[in-house]
Amino acid sequence: MERFYITTPIYYVNSTPHIGHAYTTIAADILVRNRRQRGAETFFLTGVDEHAAKVARVAAEQGLSPQEYADQIAVVWRELPERLNASNDFFIRTSDDAHKRFVQGFLQRLFDNGHIYQDVYSGLYCVGCEAFKTDADLVDGKCPEHDSAPDWIEERNWFFRLSSFQQQLLDLYEQADFVLPGFRANEAKSFIAGGLQDFSISRAGQTWGIPIPWDPDSVAYVWADALVNYLSALTYARPGEDLVETFWPEVRHLLAKDILRFHCVYWPAMLLGAGYEPPRQLFVHGYLLLDDRKISKSLGNVVDPLDLIDVYGVDPVRFWCARAVSFGQDGAASIVGVHERYERELGNDLGNLLSRTTAMVARYRSGTLRAVMSPEGAVAGALAPLAADVAARLDDFDITGALERIWEVVRLLNREVETTAPWQLAKDPLRADDLDRVLYDLVDGLRVVAVVLAAYVPATAVAILEAICQPPALDWAQVAYGLTGETTGIEASPPLFPRLDSPVE
Repeated sequence: MERFYITTPIYYVNSTPHIGHAYTTIAADILVRNRRQRGAETFFLTGVDEHAAKVARVAAEQGLSPQEYADQIAVVWRELPERLNASNDFFIRTSDDAHKRFVQGFLQRLFDNGHIYQDVYSGLYCVGCEAFKTDADLVDGKCPEHDSAPDWIEERNWFFRLSSFQQQLLDLYEQADFVLPGFRANEAKSFIAGGLQDFSISRAGQTWGIPIPWDPDSVAYVWADALVNYLSALTYARPGEDLVETFWPEVRHLLAKDILRFHCVYWPAMLLGAGYEPPRQLFVHGYLLLDDRKISKSLGNVVDPLDLIDVYGVDPVRFWCARAVSFGQDGAASIVGVHERYERELGNDLGNLLSRTTAMVARYRSGTLRAVMSPEGAVAGALAPLAADVAARLDDFDITGALERIWEVVRLLNREVETTAPWQLAKDPLRADDLDRVLYDLVDGLRVVAVVLAAYVPATAVAILEAICQPPALDWAQVAYGLTGETTGIEASPPLFPRLDSPVE
């Protein structure tokens, strides 16, 4: 059986979720739901990163200990995948005791294997990025991501010998699809080829973090802690089971481009140093932008995904995230765009297609659907390559392209309504079989559309199948012409996406 393990980054808890976090979580959920439909054994991980200097700062500002603050805000973050109808198998917190134990064991392996040494670090540190910076990384003396000046830090730290992994990493990048899209792989490869600097895995004099096992007066630097979650979660996500052998290294990491270096360079080197296989694949996507600026709590230009769900419902928000921006590229986020997609594509293209089709079956055939097929017809021809096309695009992380491929079929079905004009066929008793063929093709097309859309809009897929009186069978083998069963009781479906007066401002 194929195994498919996918992760989102674990999100910082220094603030509440925004649409950028929802974007990555929805994308991961679409990919893993599709793999389940195709019979793979899957695991989907998301969660939160709690051990960071900025978390401790925010906690102090609120008069709380870091753990008290993390316990409070983790509730909000747990709500995000639930409200997005994400089917994650586990939600990890880096304050979990089992994660802490695993991180200490992982770092000890690096130490025992000779990849850790102690030295003094002097340099600039951006709290927002939780990363050390060089002058070349700054613009006018400020971090370009957070528009703030980094702090000067001088302390004795433990370092990971990243420089000794340069050739191994370059060899890894000879795998054509290790990092996608290709231009992101080239970025990482150029960084590696330019020469790697050892990096600090500890911070001295801090208490908020996982103690270094051989030096309890220091705690693990955030990336030496956070990245390990992708492995640690497998050891305790299911009580009494260790899933490492089952799912590692069959893992695909989704991440935004701002953390490319840590995931695509540091993380595989750390895994190699500790004696683990590197991840199977990493996909680096762009930013959702507002006014050409990255969505960021520190920049104050956030869109709350839960607010959008309250207005439009979860499936329209999931659809918009997949549809509005070519996945992998930067793209502009617009609340007006949510409304336009809701009305034009979900409401008109899909919702009206279902309403018209079920209304015609109810009116012209009293709700009875006969299996009168036309295997040489336009609908059968359009459905024949759909399963392979959509699966191939999703395997390439082309979430937007796969959805466009599905929408080609939705548009074809709408054209079929106009071209075949069932209302005209219904007037001629001699064309009863033709009418039955047209109605069957439309219903069968809707059934297939429901199945291929199930990863994107799960509740809508079930609603479509219910409206056409078909069982909720979503396995990928159902993406084929002629599998709709004869049935009775089809009624005119109410609107799937009721009209809303105006976009949210």
